[in-house]
Amino acid sequence: VFFCAMSESIRPRERAAREGLGALENRELLALLLGTGHRGKKAERLADDVLELVQGCLSNLASWPIEGLTLVEGIGPAKATLVAAAMELGRRRQDASRRAGIRVACSRDVYLHFAPRLADLQHEEFWILLLRRSNHVLAEVCISRGGLTGTVVDPKLVFGRALALRAAAMVLVHNHPSGNPKPSASDRELTANLCRAGEYLDLPVLDHVIVAGGAFVSFADEGWLRRIPPNA
Repeated sequence: VFFCAMSESIRPRERAAREGLGALENRELLALLLGTGHRGKKAERLADDVLELVQGCLSNLASWPIEGLTLVEGIGPAKATLVAAAMELGRRRQDASRRAGIRVACSRDVYLHFAPRLADLQHEEFWILLLRRSNHVLAEVCISRGGLTGTVVDPKLVFGRALALRAAAMVLVHNHPSGNPKPSASDRELTANLCRAGEYLDLPVLDHVIVAGGAFVSFADEGWLRRIPPNA
């Protein structure tokens, strides 16, 4: 059994040693992660089955739930968790490289900043991006995590964190797991309340960006922030 487990993954390992990981196909990289096969099925075949499940799309794989991966015969909780952990490391690396020295100049900057973290989630999260006066990122704070269709946001927590860190301004950011970036009525109401509080505290809300997979909507770009009545 030990000999079979070693031999079934030796080809991608040898290629990686000889040509570097960048030369390997996605199925070979995934086979390296899986390590061993299952009941006569080689690791490369398991990798093919996983990629077939996610339609060959790494973005789908990054968002696929661990329990969903175990639907593939030969992929147990341990292997599924290992694959999910590798996807998370890739996401964090991309996220860290985007954050370094970032200056927010437009809504797309905000989207690109948060998409690696939020685009693939299957639940809603609400974040605030805190800015210095130069619009360089001061901090990013997760205010709440919720379910598939919503999350609860406490304005006191939002401005408490912003004031404690002496932010000059903030951008609101949350995701829609549905893939539809259109704001709900509650999204609009929350944004209006936070904008009015920001005006009172001299800590302006510059935008509210909703991330939905590969798409986003900006309240500022759409002109919705300008149309908020002062005491609505």
